[in-house]
Amino acid sequence: MFGNDRNSLRRYYCTVWSKAGAGQPLEPLERIIAEVIRAHPEYQPVLTDSEAALGREYAPELGETNPFLHMGMHIAIQEQLGGNRPAGILEVYQQLCRRVGDSHAAEHQMMECLGETLWEAQRNGAEPDERAYLKRLRRMARQA
Repeated sequence: MFGNDRNSLRRYYCTVWSKAGAGQPLEPLERIIAEVIRAHPEYQPVLTDSEAALGREYAPELGETNPFLHMGMHIAIQEQLGGNRPAGILEVYQQLCRRVGDSHAAEHQMMECLGETLWEAQRNGAEPDERAYLKRLRRMARQA
């Protein structure tokens, strides 16, 4: 959507949150983003100051979570579910939802598998392996 331009992506999140707060009409992707932001009240203050959001660095080694990465993973999972791609992900998601009793918590579990799959692809200089991702998700769903 924005390539490697971190600031454009962050600015977009801030704009969407501002539009949502003002009750302005939202495009379909903006509605998804606004819902993800609503589900994360801890990140909302970050989005009210776009200049601060643009310059902020997040250090995982210090226990900091990058809210833009976190919300982006939610959005990616929702897009995957919407298209059932990889094929079978919707079934795994529904199974996780039944087991954990909450769709948001199910997405958080799925994010572990997505993160591992993306890290592996980056390490190998390859495209993410959908079969390996789905296999991880299925294993997680059985253990949940």
